[in-house]
Amino acid sequence: MTSRLEKRIREETLPPLIHRYFSDAACADRLPPSTLAQFQKEALQEIITRAYQKSPFYQRKMTQAGVMPQDIKGLADLIKMPFTTKDELRQDPWALLACDKKEISLIHVSTGTTGGKEIYTMQTWREYYLSHLITYPSLIPVDRRDLCFVALPYEMSSAGLTFHYKLMIGYEAAVMPAGKGGAYSTPEKTVRLMRQLKPSIVVTSPSYAMTLAEAAAEISFDLTGLGLKKMWLGGEGCSPAFRQRVEKVWGATANFTSGSTECGGYGNECDFHDGYHIAQGHLLMEIVDPETGKALKPGETGELVITCLLRFDTPLIRYRTQDFACLDLTPCRCGSTLPRLYLRGRAADQIVLKGKPFSPFQLEEILMRLPEVGNWYQFVVKAGNNDQLRIRTEPALGVAPTPDLAAGLAGKIEAATGAPCHLQFVDRLPRDKTKAVRVIRE
Repeated sequence: MTSRLEKRIREETLPPLIHRYFSDAACADRLPPSTLAQFQKEALQEIITRAYQKSPFYQRKMTQAGVMPQDIKGLADLIKMPFTTKDELRQDPWALLACDKKEISLIHVSTGTTGGKEIYTMQTWREYYLSHLITYPSLIPVDRRDLCFVALPYEMSSAGLTFHYKLMIGYEAAVMPAGKGGAYSTPEKTVRLMRQLKPSIVVTSPSYAMTLAEAAAEISFDLTGLGLKKMWLGGEGCSPAFRQRVEKVWGATANFTSGSTECGGYGNECDFHDGYHIAQGHLLMEIVDPETGKALKPGETGELVITCLLRFDTPLIRYRTQDFACLDLTPCRCGSTLPRLYLRGRAADQIVLKGKPFSPFQLEEILMRLPEVGNWYQFVVKAGNNDQLRIRTEPALGVAPTPDLAAGLAGKIEAATGAPCHLQFVDRLPRDKTKAVRVIRE
């Protein structure tokens, strides 16, 4: 039952457009595809009109491109709009505002993994509440009976707080803000609290899931005894093979979730682990040729471009993410009609071996299939030398590292990649409190 407070908040903050499409239950994955498409069209038109009228940044861009709001008659017309780039957002923290500064309620800053100056993401209370209110219950089966541990960063980054409020507001679950190795939220303390409170949901990053598993092992606590209903892994990427290791040690199905500070969450896996189902109630996605900017067809890999549909006060239109991806519009085996996204990494992250580019997660998949290899590793890339793949790794628990074993494993990796490989066993690698650093460039 909707509380009086929530009812008042909805009535005072939700635009008429949202009332028309989400009057009873804000479940985007339960709208018929045709209805969802009509919502996207109307939301796009409203956001572009407001951006032109209220945002000097977008009014200038649209004027230079010779585009007026009335030119956007449908979703197909989105390509008439100019792109928004990371460099543009780095110039002015307040660039995107289509409202008065006093209306801003929350500010996040990018993690900086793409380099350059920080990018600030600002939202009004209306936008923030709205983004968490619209849900996808078929993909995120969480309700008020669940206790969720959110073991993601809360400091400056949007990761922890976004999941925190999404689970509280959208799914009415109880949330423990476990954080990720901060001043009070050490791995050891988090594990102790898990043993006492017995959460049903854990949201964390792939690498921190392993850090918590190590802390649990130190006190002889079997994480599979929690009987978790589900795990979600986000904040950094990982390979299917690494995910399987996480699932084994936690005894739970772990689904990937993806997003960014600038755009918010934009996709969640179902239990079939076959691509991210796109959050179409929140955004529009395009795949474009990174060189020409021309639209690519479903199945073709290019740069991911996102337009946010719930950002009326701080619009973000045709944002070039610098992520490479492709789209699949066919229905999933789970029954969801939401299109699926397959992320292919970033150009800057690629490791080139003998002229052939590899995503770090492609290489991780090969490495994590070797049972003698532990969960912590680094790919070492030396400037000017891309003829050999160099790997530092810890051995798996109980494995005695020897030069012969290292050489044998290097041979298996070389057979899979077609490039010479040197593998070095080390006693221990750093446990990062931020995102796991898998590629070291020297």
